[in-house]
Amino acid sequence: MGRIRMKTKLGVAVVAGAIAATQAVGAPDLFQSLPADARDLDGMRWDKRPVLLFAPSEDHPDYARQIEMLREAQAALAERDIVVLSDLDPRTPSPLRQGFQPGGFKLVLVGKDGGVKLERDSVLSPDELFAVIDRMPMRMREAAE
Repeated sequence: MGRIRMKTKLGVAVVAGAIAATQAVGAPDLFQSLPADARDLDGMRWDKRPVLLFAPSEDHPDYARQIEMLREAQAALAERDIVVLSDLDPRTPSPLRQGFQPGGFKLVLVGKDGGVKLERDSVLSPDELFAVIDRMPMRMREAAE
């Protein structure tokens, strides 16, 4: 599907500093906030599969249900090198939020190559998410090793 390219041609959002800081302290947290000033996900390329969650607030019903389902699947997230990044503040939109223009709730799966692999405006079960990832050539190689 190609690299993340914003409809507004802003590029993608940089999260490397926040991720690196978390990893340096100890075990990386699978669930993080997407920094409002992030410009691209280049710091995660070839290492992580970001799942971006956009919602108007953490109380949004779809967001609450999605995050709960993902938290219950933490071992499978870690096995697939997934990090979940949430953007819950439409009042100060990150460049990624501006690019994806979620009307409410939105889930975006980004591959290790930096390309958008899936966009969904509704809750996605972890099994459906893992099925998409497990069909990726890179993931099939990882699983075989």
